[in-house]
Parts: sequence; structure tokens; C-alpha cells
Amino acid sequence: MKVSFIVIAYNEEKTIKNLLGDIANQNYPHQLIEVILIDGLSTDTTKKIMEEFSKENNDFMRVVVKDNPKRTLPCGWNIALSESNNDLIIRVDAHSSIPSDFITKNVECIKSGEKICGGYRPNIIDEETPWKKTLLLAETSMFGSSIATYRRNSGKRYVNSVFHGAYSREVFEKVGLYNELLARTEDNEMHYRMRKAGYNIYFDPQIISYQHTRNSLKKMLKQKYLNGYWIGLTMSISPKCFSIYHFIPFLFVLGICLTTILSSIGRYNLSIIMWSSYWILNILMSVLSIKNERSNIYNLALPILFFMLHVYYGIGTFIGILNLPIWIYKNGKYNKKDGVI
Repeated sequence: MKVSFIVIAYNEEKTIKNLLGDIANQNYPHQLIEVILIDGLSTDTTKKIMEEFSKENNDFMRVVVKDNPKRTLPCGWNIALSESNNDLIIRVDAHSSIPSDFITKNVECIKSGEKICGGYRPNIIDEETPWKKTLLLAETSMFGSSIATYRRNSGKRYVNSVFHGAYSREVFEKVGLYNELLARTEDNEMHYRMRKAGYNIYFDPQIISYQHTRNSLKKMLKQKYLNGYWIGLTMSISPKCFSIYHFIPFLFVLGICLTTILSSIGRYNLSIIMWSSYWILNILMSVLSIKNERSNIYNLALPILFFMLHVYYGIGTFIGILNLPIWIYKNGKYNKKDGVI
């Protein structure tokens, strides 16, 4: 089975070289793999690293480097999909790592009869410092970010979404390309369309890949804010592509606003119930997160980190929903048939 392996990147010079090394070390026959690398007009050495890799070839069917002038992920995926002609399409995030059997495991799963598959995607850190270990704990905890199936090593089953997915070409031929309006929620919307078209998404824990956690609190909070923001905007296009879990931070922020207003007029009961419940749960989840970890003074900050992640995510969704009218006006009518404008 011929494979198109796709990577979209923008300013990823710190991680892209290692990922390309992982691709070169794949144990699947290289002559059956084409590598499609899409660069979003990076201002660092990302594209140079890609071009150097393409010259090495590594016995691949071919290695292609293309520009993504619009820079967003869905635009990059669409450029790559238009470039690919192979039976199986595998897409991997630029700040990730994959074991040598990653392509092989995906091919085996597709050959077993599945049309879409993916697997376990734990988070890792690029530097073993106490602070980054605490950030990793916040990211990997179910209370922090890890409610999605692909973040947990659960058993084989059908799921709503996968992260580093493998897709039979026929899937995209039937459902169309990525919606280029959605800068961060393109996966949610695309997977919803795939499920609606009758395709199952298979989770196989034997397929493993790794995602590098944001290496600073500032970058992590920005990521959560933007994730929430695009959930808010995507409500105008595909509200059914989200689960209730996506809106819990938003409801939490609404709860903060409501209880603050009630407290200002002397009604404290709801505020006491909400905040006591939240902090009891927060501290309990923090204790559970660190119970098997080595002593680390920074772990004491975990309850505050959880709170900040929830608030930034929720505020992002709140601002996204507030901006919906302007966003809809600017972008015009959405073409639901093709999934793109």
C-alpha cells in the first residue's frame, strides 16, 4: 500500500528536524512512501531543514516541499491533499515524534478493513526540568486537557476523533477538503463530516505517537485561549462537531460572571457552592495527578495551573461567541457541500 505522509509546519525549527529523522527511520518500505512537507512561509529555518531533507531522499518514492501562503493548518492540509495521489494519507503534527513502526501500524489497521484510524498520543516534554514536568502534568491530566480518547491509552474502539490520523483516500474523495475558515477546529469539523458520511473512526492503542507539550506557561495559555476561541467561532458552521466537554470551561466562566453579579447584591449562596465545589475537585485532581510523581516543589502550583487553563479556555470560547456576528459577516456564506469557501 502506497502512503502519503503529510507534515504542515510554521516556525518549527526546534522540532521539525527530529520529526524528519523519525520519518527517515520508519521501517515501512520507503519506496512506498511519499513525504509531503508544507511550510507556512516560516521566518526561521523550517523550510531550509525541509529542503535539506528532500535532497537526502532516503529512498522515498518522493519528497515534496510546498509553500502554504495562507499559513493556516486547513489551507496546508488542502495543498497537501491536492498534491497526494496515494492509497493512504497519514498526517502528523510538526511538533511531534513517532516510533519507527508508526506507518506500519497504521497500514496494518487500514488493511484490516478500517477506513480511518489513529492511536494513543501521549504528551512529552523536550527538556526534563521540574517546571516543565509540572506543565506536562497539567496538560496530561483529565482535569486539565486530556478528556479526549487519543490522550488516554484506552482499548480498541470507535471514537469521534483522532489526532495523528490515517485516512483511506476515498474518505476525502467523498467528504471533500478541509474548511479553510477554521484555523484550529478543522479536525473537529472534518471528523464530524466523516462520521456523518457513514465512516467509523477506529482507535487502536498499538498505534503510538507523541506530542511535545508547549514549553512555557505563556504558550500553553495562548493555546488554550485560541482553542476555546475557535470553538466559539465554529458554532456558526458546525455546532454538532463538539461534545458537551468542549463547553465546560465556557460554562465555568459564565458561572464566575453570574456568581460575581449575585454576590455584589448580597446573594452569596450560589457563589459559595460553586467555588467550594470547584476547589475541592481541583485539589483532589491535583493530588491524584502527583501521587505517583517524584517530589517537585512546582507541583504545588498545579491547582493554580488548572484554574488558569480552565479560565483561558472558557474566556476564549466566550470571546469567540461574542465575535460570531462580525466573523459571519466578514466570511460570507459557508459552502456546506464542499466544506470550503
